[in-house]
Formats: sequence, structure tokens, C-alpha cells
Amino acid sequence: MARRRTVGEELHWAAEQLRQGSLESARYEAELIVAHVLQRARHELYISAHELVTTADHAQIQALVERRCRGEPLQYLLGDTEFHGCYLRLTPAVFIPRPETEELVELILARSSNPPANLLDLGTGSGAISIALARAWPKSSIVAVDISSEALALARENAMRNGVAERISFLRSDWFSAISGEFDLIVANPPYVRTEYLERAPRELHYEPRIALDGGPEGLDALAQIIRESPRHLRPGGALYLEIGSDQGSRVRELLKHTHAFTEIEIGKDLAGHERFARAVRARAEDVSLGTGLRAAVCDS
Repeated sequence: MARRRTVGEELHWAAEQLRQGSLESARYEAELIVAHVLQRARHELYISAHELVTTADHAQIQALVERRCRGEPLQYLLGDTEFHGCYLRLTPAVFIPRPETEELVELILARSSNPPANLLDLGTGSGAISIALARAWPKSSIVAVDISSEALALARENAMRNGVAERISFLRSDWFSAISGEFDLIVANPPYVRTEYLERAPRELHYEPRIALDGGPEGLDALAQIIRESPRHLRPGGALYLEIGSDQGSRVRELLKHTHAFTEIEIGKDLAGHERFARAVRARAEDVSLGTGLRAAVCDS
């Protein structure tokens, strides 16, 4: 019978396996995997470094490490992630929320002088954006839509886990197809990756739902549709926020200008200095009459 490892030895073994799998954050990921299986906080691994790991726990750690070395995203292996102070359950049915999307939430909160009465989250996925905004704006009402029934079920569960389910309505819709009425704010993190890039993308991306990534030949299919249709569902003075590809700023600015419906068009940068966000305000009648409906700006937020 093989000798049972201590927690410290298990952690060292897992980190070495992940390092051989060319994972840059091998030690950190090993800590997360071992802590997940042993149901302990990361810092407790070092306090209990000399305790023995059971054979069953070792087998589970080994299986997760092997899957991670094959490229399966860590968030799917662990089944959850943290997003803007919210804890979300994740499955391969939804896109994994990125740090850039947390920056989008921060941008929305910083640029909104008053919480909107109601807002629309297009392509909600895990519910990350809706839940984060619902926690920040306890008096706002949110409609969160997705084309995937599996994603909506998971988003509902996440809203319940974070105590905001009563203020978010989840609706199955292909973008605006099932939407009626107007909103004070619309936000979307739509698929914006070029189709051809997905064929040579890092292996982790192949585990995520393609429908949440593939933006068509130029990566603009979903963005163009949302920009084209959003004026019908955005109140005058309401804001549209989009996450975009790092090389799509000028094209998205042009799409927004060509609707002749927006003012204060801005392209914002993420913390890495890449153009990543678009913001535009639905023009009021007085804006159009004064000829200000097509003002454009670059915002390094």
C-alpha cells in the first residue's frame, strides 16, 4: 500500500504536476485545488501541513490536477468563483467572468450619478453583472436575459446565494427579442471574439460555451445588433455600457455614431491600457435639436 502523503507533501506534488503542465500560477492553483478538496481555507493548509491526506482525498486531488493539466479551467473544476465581492457557482454552461468585467461594473458605478430605477443586463450568463449591480444598488430593479435556459437557471441560483433574487427578473431572450419597455441603463458583455481566433485560441477557451465567445468574422455581430436595437429600449438620458475587444474601439464608436441616437460616446480603457469599454447616452430631444447628438470622446477610465 502506498504511503499516505501529508497536506504539505500533497500541496508540493500538486504544484509540481501543474508546473510541468506549463501553468504559470502552479503553486496558487495547487493551493486552491487542495483547499477545495480538503474543504479548508488556503492559509489552513500550512497550519495543517503535517496532517495526513486520506486516500480518497488524494484521488480527488489527483483527478482535478490531471484535468487542469489538460487545460480545463480552474473555475469549472472548483465550481465557483468570486466576482466583485459576490460568490458565484459556475458550470461549463456559462462564460467565466473576467477581471475586465469587474472593471466594467466599477465604471458603471463610478459614472452613474444616481442609481437607475431599472436596468437591463443582456447575455447575463452566470448573473455576475446583474448580481454585482443589485448589491450596489438595493433600490434598482433589474431584468437579466440570456438565450440559454441552463445559464438562466444558474444565474437565478447565484442571485439567491447572494441575496438579491427578489430584485432580478430572469428572462429567456435572444438579446432584445422578448424585451418590452424602456430602461434607464443597458449593459452587455456580448461575444466579441473573432471566429477565426477561436480556432487557434488557448486550450482553456475551448471548454467555455462558444455562443458566449464567437462574435462572428470581425467579432462585431452581437455588438452591432445590440447597438442598433438598444435605442428602442433606452430612455432618453439613459446609458448603454458595453464590454468590447481591445482592437474594436474605433469600429464600435462608428457603430454608435451611425445610429444617430447617442450622445457622449466614449471608449474607455481597462487597467492594462487596452480599449475595453464603450459608453453612450441616449440623446434627448434637446440634444438633437442643439446638434450635440454625435459628440464623441475617449475616456481612459
